[in-house]
Amino acid sequence: MPELPEVETTRRGVEPHCVGRVVTRVLVREPRLRWPVPDQLAALLAGQAIEAVERRAKYLLFRTQAGSLLVHLGMSGSLRLVDFDAPPGRHDHIDVLLDDGACLRYHDPRRFGCFLWLAAGEIHPLLAHLGPEPLSSEFDGQVLYQRSRGRKSPIKNFIMDGKVVVGVGNIYANEALFISGIRPDRAAGRVSAARYQRLAENIKQVLTSAIEQGGTTLRDFVGGDGRPGYFAQRLLVYGRAGQSCKRCEATLREVRLGQRSSVYCATCQR
Repeated sequence: MPELPEVETTRRGVEPHCVGRVVTRVLVREPRLRWPVPDQLAALLAGQAIEAVERRAKYLLFRTQAGSLLVHLGMSGSLRLVDFDAPPGRHDHIDVLLDDGACLRYHDPRRFGCFLWLAAGEIHPLLAHLGPEPLSSEFDGQVLYQRSRGRKSPIKNFIMDGKVVVGVGNIYANEALFISGIRPDRAAGRVSAARYQRLAENIKQVLTSAIEQGGTTLRDFVGGDGRPGYFAQRLLVYGRAGQSCKRCEATLREVRLGQRSSVYCATCQR
């Protein structure tokens, strides 16, 4: 599914075309997403000027004076800017029409994303208990160290917990742990403060690099400007089980943690 860099890539792709524009109409062809699209969404959003396009974790927030459109891309969703009269495809479920003739189109074959409304000043339950943003000053190794004390769960599951830190999905957790030399199945509570500091720095570095490269090309994702990402070309361990480690040439191993594939090097990671 799209991870934080892909969502941030989408935000950056659509922001210049949406901010300052007025929503003239909202067309909901298929309301049956992960949560039903609110019946009043079109009425609430139409006529509103988009003041900002923000990201919180993997959610996009289209801010207006009346409230915010809360969007999640789900497992296969994407937002594209198309011409007003571009014919919709089979899985193009929602159009947000803007006053310059552009159309923000939501495409989602699996319908596992969401389009919800957040009234001004309201904190949505989906956002209420999220941890710090990984690229913010609020996140560092000390945060991870303090929250990990006494935890027996694998460190990979720990850093993927949105209540600990948001947006560190499967791909980038694999990569950051490899660069940091930490096995993904090591108990979170048995990692030192110094190693957590290094891990936090590498999480920031891996996510920043992925954003700069436009996100990782996986399955159905494309950026908001229609261009796929290229970070997949730089992946060191994710999806490379059975291949040679790019550092030591040992064979990379795979283990299942929390029903997710975790690839690591038994030589480089301890």
